[in-house]
Amino acid sequence: GMDVGFSYNHAAGAVRTALVSAENLHLSLKNEDLKEMLESNKESLKLEAMKRIVGLIAKGKTASELFPAVVKNVASKNIELKKLVYVYLVRYAEEQQDLALLSISTFQRALKDPNQFIRASALRVLSSIRVHIIVPIMMLAIKESSADLSPYVRKTAAHAIQKLYSLDPDQKELLIEVIEKLLKDKSTLVAGSVVMAFEEVCPDRIDLIHKNYRKLCNLLVDVEEWGQVVIISMLTRYARTQFTSPWKEGAVPEENDDKTFYESDSEDKKEQAQNKPYIMDPDHRLLLRNTKPLLQSRNTAVVLAVAQLYWHLAPKHEVNVVSKSLVRLLRSHREVQYIVLQNIATMSIQRKGMFEPFMKSFYVRSTDATHIKTLKLEILTNLASETNISIILREFQTYVKSQDKAFAAATIQAIGRCATNISEVTDTCLNGLVLLLSNRDETVVAESVVVIKKLLQTQPSQHSEIIKHMAKLFDNITVPMARASILWLMGEYCERVPKIAPDVLRKMAKTFTAEEDIVKLQTVNLAAKLYLTNSKQTKLLTQYILNLGKYDQSYDIRDRTRFIRQLIVPNEKSGALNKYARRILLAPKPAPVLESTFKDRDRFQLGSLSHSLNSKATGYQELSDWPTVAPDPSVRNVEVIEPVKEWAPLVGKTKKSKSQDKFYSDEEDEKEERSDSSGSGSESSSSDGSFLNCSVAFMRVESHCNAQGVPGRVYLLLHSPISRLYAAARFTHNPNCRICSCLDFINVLFFQVTTPSFGPMTTHELLHHMTGKGLSAKYQFPRQPCLYQPSMVAVQVILSNNSDHCLEKIHIGETSPASLSIHCFNTIERLEPEASVMVSMGIDFSDSTQAANFQLCTKEDQFSVSIQPAVGELLMPRTMSEQDFCKEQGKLLGMNETSATVTMATANTSSQAIRKQVLAVANVGVVPCSQSNIHRFAAQTISSRALVLVSLELKEATAALTVNTEKSVMASVLLRDLKQAFAQV
Repeated sequence: GMDVGFSYNHAAGAVRTALVSAENLHLSLKNEDLKEMLESNKESLKLEAMKRIVGLIAKGKTASELFPAVVKNVASKNIELKKLVYVYLVRYAEEQQDLALLSISTFQRALKDPNQFIRASALRVLSSIRVHIIVPIMMLAIKESSADLSPYVRKTAAHAIQKLYSLDPDQKELLIEVIEKLLKDKSTLVAGSVVMAFEEVCPDRIDLIHKNYRKLCNLLVDVEEWGQVVIISMLTRYARTQFTSPWKEGAVPEENDDKTFYESDSEDKKEQAQNKPYIMDPDHRLLLRNTKPLLQSRNTAVVLAVAQLYWHLAPKHEVNVVSKSLVRLLRSHREVQYIVLQNIATMSIQRKGMFEPFMKSFYVRSTDATHIKTLKLEILTNLASETNISIILREFQTYVKSQDKAFAAATIQAIGRCATNISEVTDTCLNGLVLLLSNRDETVVAESVVVIKKLLQTQPSQHSEIIKHMAKLFDNITVPMARASILWLMGEYCERVPKIAPDVLRKMAKTFTAEEDIVKLQTVNLAAKLYLTNSKQTKLLTQYILNLGKYDQSYDIRDRTRFIRQLIVPNEKSGALNKYARRILLAPKPAPVLESTFKDRDRFQLGSLSHSLNSKATGYQELSDWPTVAPDPSVRNVEVIEPVKEWAPLVGKTKKSKSQDKFYSDEEDEKEERSDSSGSGSESSSSDGSFLNCSVAFMRVESHCNAQGVPGRVYLLLHSPISRLYAAARFTHNPNCRICSCLDFINVLFFQVTTPSFGPMTTHELLHHMTGKGLSAKYQFPRQPCLYQPSMVAVQVILSNNSDHCLEKIHIGETSPASLSIHCFNTIERLEPEASVMVSMGIDFSDSTQAANFQLCTKEDQFSVSIQPAVGELLMPRTMSEQDFCKEQGKLLGMNETSATVTMATANTSSQAIRKQVLAVANVGVVPCSQSNIHRFAAQTISSRALVLVSLELKEATAALTVNTEKSVMASVLLRDLKQAFAQV
């Protein structure tokens, strides 16, 4: 049999060797073919060879033998071939350093190549050659690339910084200079990479972040996902050094002015003297506000990064916003679930209220892996309270019956924790655990014994029957830990079971030599305690067990036996401890505290590797404690060039200055009214007289607006239909016009943007008259370009006086945050009772749906209000042909595309109904389409001019709804709003 087995194994080994040799031979033959192709004179063959080689690398095959043949083509003029060669060199430059060094001059020349991808690839290869001799060359290349016009090359320079630093740490100071320069970069492509370089090279240089803090906060939503993770982690550490704690005990939030019903003024004054109100730094609030939208990110790491930021930085009442997003991540892969559940387990210990509404999400499924089950069990135990314990215990009853023995044992431990934490269910849990002692599974029985032992320590006087029951089951329990626990209970409470304990000792004396060490130790302890309490019955048994222990193979047991003998058996050589034997062995012991294994994990930053391992990992940077006094906030101020004075129409009853010219004369006003009432015919008139009148009006507007610092021609383009052509002509043909400053604005507003055919506007309440002491305010989005600044959203506010007295000096007060760009309306000097006035504002929401908070003030009062834009109001419609739409949509695929399926009612599938619903949600332009079942809409964001494309394709009773845009967060919100609109219909 052995001979046959040997020959079979020998044959199998020979076959494996032959197969490996054949594969190697095949690869070498293939490599020869590829070498010939690379050395040919035909570019097409070389290109095909490089594609195959890169394919081999992608599959994990080794292609290092081809390095000499590949490196010969590094200077090729074919761009595609050159790119593939650089991809190969990045992979093997470190292994084949000598050959790579021969091509350095080529890489240096490539750093000046017109193609940005070649420049970036050359820098990437150069930084992959790990040889000290070329450090000066690499340093120079990084410096030059950091000033490159292409953000892609600057991004590659940031990556190269880390590689050079790991190769030569002595270059740190020079590299910090480059990092400081790149931190000022305004490109979202560069931001994440340079912060990563900062974290690798000089994470302690917080001073480099001060001037760039606000910029990083504002860019965050547009940075690529992994860059967002790095930036959020860095800003979390930064915030903990620059702002004061929002968790101070006794600190009263600034807005909390409510008094209790019976609270006296004197008590209020005392509290105010003791508790100073906490005022959050605007920069602290800026970080929290700009990271909140990222909770909707599709990237798990981003969501987790925002969650840990809120956990470590936000006021406690605001942290709940992360709960739903974290629970959403539990639908992902088990690897993701594991990390997310670890973080939730830590959070749920301190703030169980965060996750109580989502308790069902932590119920264990049969398909879950053991480590996932255990973590869910941990969280359920943390969430247990008097109100939900009955539900949780019913769940636990099911889990105990699980075939997964490790999980069943963990459930019993969880039941024990619930029993100690919630006194109302202690007896119920204990009785349930006693029933488990009859279970067939020894693992369940063993764990039950251990947990019962811990529970009995809390109230031993009430449960002597349970101890007796466990003694009866002792012979059937084989797990050493369980046997040891029963023996410990017998010894600890031997006086409560005086008849049973000696009998258990008698049985142990018979099997002593065959027991495990942990059981032997507890047997010796039991013998000693019985000797002290019941010497008459157990003296001989104790001597016998001590003699057995004296010659045991384990030195632990021999040492314990010698110590116990000297302690309890008096003789001439006994030490002074003999008289204290009872106090030592029978001393009352505190009940053990059953705690979560995640209790102390919050000492590590959530989401970090150290938190996951519960041990400090290499490179971990600890979060500092909050400073008692905030450092100077002015270090974050960035010098801003003051804009020219903006023109705004006067509203309310403000007095007009005599020096100001009228916008139109009374005659012209009358003419306008007449022309408006005469219908569209007057507008379509193109006589010389109308153009002449238009010209005069244009020049008057232009002179007025020039004096105010506002492009008058822009106003005319928006508000004077007759003269639009004339205005465009003036912009095109008059070289003395301010084309440089206004051309982009005109291109966007006049040639690309269109006005949608949209019905009445939705009005939202801004201030209720009861809250505003008679002043009420409503707002609406007129969906017109904002005159004050192209990046602002136009907002109309209707102010009404519902009181019986005049309101004076109505104006906008402080804004929050202070960095919010808002164009206020002019002060309304006086508003009569029952009177109303409409005023215009401009707000730069920075393509975010975050609310703009400000104060609406009168002469006597101030009211905090906020304007919350729907995502569709942050867009302006765009005209586009079907061909251009398809072309632009093709550029916005992958991560830039968000889609969903919508159920459509038959009555609402007409073009008119669909357009009505889409336009009700978003300010978009209709794109003409040749297919009747496809509807397309185009727009661009007001602030950053990012293209937003919406398409809807009807398929029987459903429709495929797709949004394409670089603004991924905005796309998901817009898609949600559109789905809701169609669902309501």
